[in-house]
Amino acid sequence: MKVVRGESASAKSATPGGLTSVDGDMAGPLALDRVIHERIRLAIVSTLAVHEMLTFTELRSVLETSDGNLSVHARKLEDAGYVSCKKSFDGRIPRTEYRITAAGRRALEQYLSHMEALIRRVGG
Repeated sequence: MKVVRGESASAKSATPGGLTSVDGDMAGPLALDRVIHERIRLAIVSTLAVHEMLTFTELRSVLETSDGNLSVHARKLEDAGYVSCKKSFDGRIPRTEYRITAAGRRALEQYLSHMEALIRRVGG
């Protein structure tokens, strides 16, 4: 992918930060989805992509993270529409279930494609 600044060509498209891709490939690091790119959030959506549903406790255990850390990052993903959160009670015990949304799955697929393009670009 050839990236240029300031040229005008009909095949170019703008990327965040003013970089332009001549061939329309958004492989520049500035085009990464910042919501998913954070390590814990990427782990959450990746884990939910291979499980239909996980409870808060199950997700915390798989990711080996703290309650607070998981809660903050899951909320950020929920606000972005990438995961859904359903709260209920199992008897008197609170139960929180997480699922990846269609938008979250698309965002993860785009993120992974973007990372592959970056690797190909750097690899030569």
